[in-house]
Amino acid sequence: MKFIVNICRLLVGALFIFSGFIKLNDPLGFSYKLQEYFSYDVLNIPSLEPYALGISVFVVIFEVVLGVFLLVGYKPKFTVWSLLGMIVFFTFLTFYSAYFDKVKDCGCFGDAIKLTPWESFTKDVILLVLILVLFFNVRYIKPIFSKLGVTMVSLLSFIVCMWFAYHVLMHLPAIDFRAYSIGSNIKEKMSIPEGAKEPVMEWKWLFKVNGEEKEFVTNGSYPSVDGEYISVETTVIEPGYEPTILDFSIESEDDDFTTHFLEEEHLVMVVSYSLESAEKDGLNALKTITDQAIENGYTVIGLSASGTPVKQKIKEDYKLDFDFYLCDEKVLKTIVRSNPGVLVLEKGTIMQKVHWNDVDDLDLPKVARKPEPKVEKVEEHIVYFINDERATKEAIEALDSTMIEQMKVIKDSTLLRELELEADEQATGVIKVTLKDN
Repeated sequence: MKFIVNICRLLVGALFIFSGFIKLNDPLGFSYKLQEYFSYDVLNIPSLEPYALGISVFVVIFEVVLGVFLLVGYKPKFTVWSLLGMIVFFTFLTFYSAYFDKVKDCGCFGDAIKLTPWESFTKDVILLVLILVLFFNVRYIKPIFSKLGVTMVSLLSFIVCMWFAYHVLMHLPAIDFRAYSIGSNIKEKMSIPEGAKEPVMEWKWLFKVNGEEKEFVTNGSYPSVDGEYISVETTVIEPGYEPTILDFSIESEDDDFTTHFLEEEHLVMVVSYSLESAEKDGLNALKTITDQAIENGYTVIGLSASGTPVKQKIKEDYKLDFDFYLCDEKVLKTIVRSNPGVLVLEKGTIMQKVHWNDVDDLDLPKVARKPEPKVEKVEEHIVYFINDERATKEAIEALDSTMIEQMKVIKDSTLLRELELEADEQATGVIKVTLKDN
């Protein structure tokens, strides 16, 4: 039994340290997941949402520290009771999420390893069994060092976790597991490659045939049925290829500029999922760095999920010389764990990404500014008619307004071509005056 306990001790301790470290690397991301759990649609305890970050930091540090405690044998009874309480809670959470289909990804391993709800629940059940083995055989868990040595290792692990959590919150995650990591090309991760696997779908059709409702199953084709159509239901039997990035966009109130800006050679992108809750010191830091970027030839834009009035107010209050475009809040939270944060892109590839605390670390050498498109000035040539006869501007201006029945201005190029003008005459407009009959 002692051998089995040691195996369980090693597996549980290592898994808790690994899982906790992945989340400790990105406590802000885990707090977003907790907010999802606390929301009305899941556990319906929105009063906890404002405290999600604090709870996130506490949980992930406690998770790592418990793993260390178990491995070194520090306070075995406290450690095993704590592990049991934590795993019972997580097992309930993952079961609730899976059974009621509330949260698609539990966040157990952050963005490093994605598990479906039922996979998460299965993992927690296995862990629960291993921890129960430890719980009923706690007497076999012995310290691997002296009492002082175990205490020092345990205390050191706690201090290191506290420092690491503070560091990643004040900067960015040490390891970026998300699709928007440095070196990633957003355009490529949004596209579906040729020959990619397509989803396998099942279509259930409901018809009324001879007064009875009957179900017909196809792979998408309309069934050959002599009856009255009632409804159709589709089910994904096997998912197909799904791009890593799905909802990224750069939009104004009228247009979609995603493709345009992802083609920019030198783009600085300021990201703030909510300008209302953005750090004031961070917004103040934007002015200097974005002005420098513009001066050095970069195109600078902002992305936010906030409304137009808020965007305009922030722009005026902080004297920012760039425009904010619209993007989904969840996407912006995924792009950078900072509010605000700054990215530098080259044709859609993320070259640099920093927390607002580190904007001074951005490398923005002078680049060739994209030349403004040349617009050739076209001289106006207006042709004048009075009662369908050629006239001059002066002749029309000399007319008494009471004599004029109708004045028509023609600027449309198609209509201009239809007018009987001289062959070599290129008119930019025609003014036709019709006089009243005497």
